[in-house]
Amino acid sequence: MSRQSLFGSPLFLGFDHLEQMLDRVGKNADGYPPYNIEQISENRLRITLAVAGFAMDDLQITQEDNQLVIRGRQKDDSEGRIFLHRGIAARQFQRAFVLAEGMEVEGAWLDNGLLHLELKRPQPESRVKTIRIGARGNGSPTPLVAGPGERE
Repeated sequence: MSRQSLFGSPLFLGFDHLEQMLDRVGKNADGYPPYNIEQISENRLRITLAVAGFAMDDLQITQEDNQLVIRGRQKDDSEGRIFLHRGIAARQFQRAFVLAEGMEVEGAWLDNGLLHLELKRPQPESRVKTIRIGARGNGSPTPLVAGPGERE
């Protein structure tokens, strides 16, 4: 049984990458660590992750293309210790967020077990482009848009 594509309509051209990004986010469904996303102004967002027990050196933030990836790996400090109960999570994690084109991470800080990341959304630009209609002669198409190094 084939899976119905979210962008299967022939009217959606070039959106294959969006479906791939949605698949990546779906694989990131683990609820650890919990996080908040808040809008702090019209063009600014803040992501806050609860990372109690993680030091700055245990955390890594990278932006891979349009994917923001936050990883945490604690050092094992349980050697020589005997736990009667261990309820505080001491596991590694990876949390990924897909960013819209042009989103920028402006900064990150750790405060009282919460990791905060500030993001800025770019102002949208209005783009209008006129496409020239070319004539066809002897059956061979005339390029409608000049490529690099070509003249119109």
